[in-house]
Amino acid sequence: MLQTEYEFILPAGYIDKEGNLHQEGVMRMATAADEILPLKDPRVQNNPAYLIVLLLSRVVTRLGSLEVVNPKIIESLFASDLAYLQDLYNRINGNGMRSLQISCPHCEQNFAVELDLSGES
Repeated sequence: MLQTEYEFILPAGYIDKEGNLHQEGVMRMATAADEILPLKDPRVQNNPAYLIVLLLSRVVTRLGSLEVVNPKIIESLFASDLAYLQDLYNRINGNGMRSLQISCPHCEQNFAVELDLSGES
């Protein structure tokens, strides 16, 4: 069965207005619309770097006890958390490969190694 949602733990975490820390969350795989629709947004047209903010606000479905994850929340993340989520997004929406072909340096035997996507459950 295809896994479409991935749990994660942010390195630093989002601190809300009340001072609560939110680190655990869920990201789902992106759809074509998730990648296409933000391109029409004026914020992305004025600043292409803003694309990742909109993408993440669409695919992060849960962050701690927050009811909604919106662009303002993604904008407020620490840089380390943004980089972490961007890397996770790229890994789960890549070519679907979650393993690497490795060659043993001793026996030269080839085998597949499952990737450890740290922070995921």
